Order: sequence, then C-alpha cells, then structure tokens
Amino acid sequence: MSGADNVVWLGTPAFPEAARAALADTRLRANLRRATGTIRDRRLAVAAELEDWEELRETAATIKRRTLRHLDHHLLRLEKAVTAAGGVVHWASDAVDANRIVTALVKATGGGDIENHEVVKVKSMATQEIGLNEALADAGIRAYETDLAELIVQLGGDRPSHILVPAIHRGRSEIREIFRREMGEWGRPAPEDLTDDPRDLAEAARLHLREKFLRAKVAVSGANFAAADTGTVAVVESEGNGRMCLTLPETLITVMGIEKVLPSFADLDVFLQLLPRSSTGERMNPYTSLWTGVTEGDGPRNFHLVLLDNGRTATLADEVGRQALACIRCSACLNVCPVYERTGGHAYGSVYPGPIGAVLTPQLVGVENAASLPFASTLCGACYDACPVKINIPEVLVHLRAEAVEAKRRDRLLPTSEGLAMKAAGAVLGSPRRLAAVQRLAAVGARLVARDGRIGALPGPFARWSGTRDTPVPTRESLRAWWRRTRPPRSEDSSTTAQGEERR
Repeated sequence: MSGADNVVWLGTPAFPEAARAALADTRLRANLRRATGTIRDRRLAVAAELEDWEELRETAATIKRRTLRHLDHHLLRLEKAVTAAGGVVHWASDAVDANRIVTALVKATGGGDIENHEVVKVKSMATQEIGLNEALADAGIRAYETDLAELIVQLGGDRPSHILVPAIHRGRSEIREIFRREMGEWGRPAPEDLTDDPRDLAEAARLHLREKFLRAKVAVSGANFAAADTGTVAVVESEGNGRMCLTLPETLITVMGIEKVLPSFADLDVFLQLLPRSSTGERMNPYTSLWTGVTEGDGPRNFHLVLLDNGRTATLADEVGRQALACIRCSACLNVCPVYERTGGHAYGSVYPGPIGAVLTPQLVGVENAASLPFASTLCGACYDACPVKINIPEVLVHLRAEAVEAKRRDRLLPTSEGLAMKAAGAVLGSPRRLAAVQRLAAVGARLVARDGRIGALPGPFARWSGTRDTPVPTRESLRAWWRRTRPPRSEDSSTTAQGEERR
C-alpha cells in the first residue's frame, strides 16, 4: 500500500484548487464563521475560569513529550494491562492490516445471523483514517454511525469537514432534507412532518438509531486516551450514543492510534480538564466512559484493542514533526484558524483538516503526497496559542515546507520558477542600490495598471495573489526618498558621537 493510501480522501485536488471552490460557496463560509466563532468564544470563556490553565497546558505538553520519547515502553505496558484484564490486543501496521483484523473479528461473532452483518460505531477518526466503513462494506458488513453529526454525514453520502463537528458545513434545512430522503434506506424513516428544529432532528435520529443499539452484537469505537498502567480506555462524547455502543453489544472493538497512550491513569486528571474546554467550550464532557478489559455481567463479554501505526512510527522519527502526535483531537486549532474558517475541512483532502491536518497528514502519508498542505496557513500562530498541549504548529509547518520544496527539487532537473524568483529576490535584496532601482520601477508599473487607486487582477505569476484581493497603489514617493528629503544627513562629528553613545 502506498503512503497516499494511508489516509482516506487524499488524492482530491490540491489545497489551492479545492480552497478556491470552497471560497465561492457563500453558504459554507457563513456556516463556518457562525459555528467556529461560537465555539471559539465559549472556549475562551471557560479557559479563563481556571487560574492554572497555562500550567495545565504545560503539564499536558510535558506528559505527551515524555510519552512519545518512550512510546514503545508504554505500549507494551498497555498490552500487558489490557490482556490481564481480559482483553485482546492486536497490532496493525497500516490501514489494510487494521481493516483485515476488524473485519475478521466482526465475522467471527455470532453464528451467521443478520445481526452479525452490521455494527454500530462511536465517532472515531482512526476508523475514518483507515477507511473502515468502506472495508466492512466490501465484506458485506454495514456500519452504522451513531454520533448525530456522523450520521448526517453518512446519510448524505458526504464526508466530515471538522474534527469535533463533522457536519459543520451543513445547515438545519439541509439536514432535514437528508433525513427525509435517506433515513428510510438505512432503517426507520424520518417523520413525514419533520421540521428543521434541532430538537425534532435529534428526536428523529434517536428513533432511527434505537433499534440498532438494541440489536447490534458488535460495536466499533475509537479512543481518546488509554492508561498504560491499568489498561483503562477512555472515550468522551456529548450525546450518550457512545455509552450505548460501549455497554450494550456483546463484542467491543476499539481502534486506537498508538500515540493515544498515557503512562498513568492519573494523567487523565490533566487531559479531562483540557479536552472539554478546548473542544466544546464545556467545563466537563457530558459523557466520559472508562472501561478496563471485560467484567462479568457488566458490559461487553469480549473486548479487542487494535493498536494502529499507519505512519505514526515514521512520524515519530522526525524530531520536529513528531510533536503533531501529541494532538488530542480537540479542534481548537481549527476554530481559530483564518484559513479553515474560510475554506472548511474538505479543501484539505484528508480526514484531518485544519492546522493539525496540515502538519499531521503529510507526515502520515509522506510529504510528497500532500505537498500543498504545509502551505495552507498564514503562519499567524493562533493555532499554537489555542492548542491545549502546546503543539508548535507554525514551527512544524515551516519544517514541512522545507521538506516539500526539497522533495520537488529532487524530482526536477531544472530549477522551478519559484526557485529562480527567490534567487532574483536574493540578488535584489542584497544590494541597497538594486533594491531602490527595482522599487522605483515597480511603483511606475503599478501606477500604469491601477484603476481608481487600486491594483486588480494581474496575469501570470501575480494572478494567484491579485485574483482574490485588491492592492493599493504605491505612493509616488518611497520611504527612502521621504527620509532623505525630511532628514538631512548629520555631520560626521555628530554621527560619531551618536554611535559612541549608542554603544555605551
């Protein structure tokens, strides 16, 4: 399997082309602006309530750094603890391996009844990453998403566009039409008089899913965290669907990225304070489910934990890029990102959108397969400020940009136009005389193409910048010329005296 196959949807148009289409969708931009703004404001309010918020961030970052440094040790501890508690641990090197394991486990349950050809799922980015639903469908097994937003996405034949709110790009009227049109094909149909009131939509989803919860013999979940010392796995969610999936079926299969392990159960104290505030802007998650192996007479009788690599070990080898593995999937970086707010998640072409996707996806699949993503950022640093585990996303973006440029250079016999432009810029910027001459020529040229004091769309290499923004016409007098005119040169004696005072 090639690196480009590791993450579902990679291979869609490169980010610039996909973003251009998204920018033209005014409804999408309005939905994104409203939703991200609301979550952003709530996060700021609840984070401000904690006097030790920055200390919590630093503690979480330290735990993650130390865990990644000794990841192999903690994973072996986790395997031992889960096995001792009655669970079974499986190791999956890539998406194909993980899908094969899960499919075989589902088929092995029961005795061939119709119930064994379907599973219920808790929202899981790891299973989206490996394309589990598609793999199960190829094996004749139907997977039902039970998270409301994931259900909307599944019924609409769509794909998630946000880590926390997968259907953020959909409005209420769109959701109502999806329910009316598609629910009957997947089970209980939507009421004929269904409105777009959120309470009515939620009730329709509850009625649609209830029978599936009650008859399913197998559930598939992701994991937010797993404690290596006790073998305890944690899932946090807001609707209660996760609790149903984690307790009612006979068999529970959890697919977890290897980076989700924590050294100690006590570490959850830190992360369960940070995650809800950073994700939904809540003081605590409405539902926090913890389980350790299997317990007689309580919950599933069989528990399988699939530990997924799928490019993570390769990412771990990069001393700069590995910090992306500390991500706890809170989506705080998406909600503050000016690029994401205008383009949405689909433009990133990956299950991981936004700033974290721009640094994680290229490392999981190889930067040459996602070369445009590290450039999908203004490098404003808002994501770093918002990240609860202090991932320096701008630093990783710059690092990956250098790798993307180097990968392009290796594949070309001749220098790129960008490379030639940078060499020319270096020659100009290296000489004050040349810089002044180029500034004068550029100002004259700009005034020739300007209309009403603005420079509009330009051809050639200037098209990408000028096609979506107007540029003011430069003033007739440059800063250098103004400075020379208004600040006459000082005498040699006064200049020497001033330099001496400055050194002192």
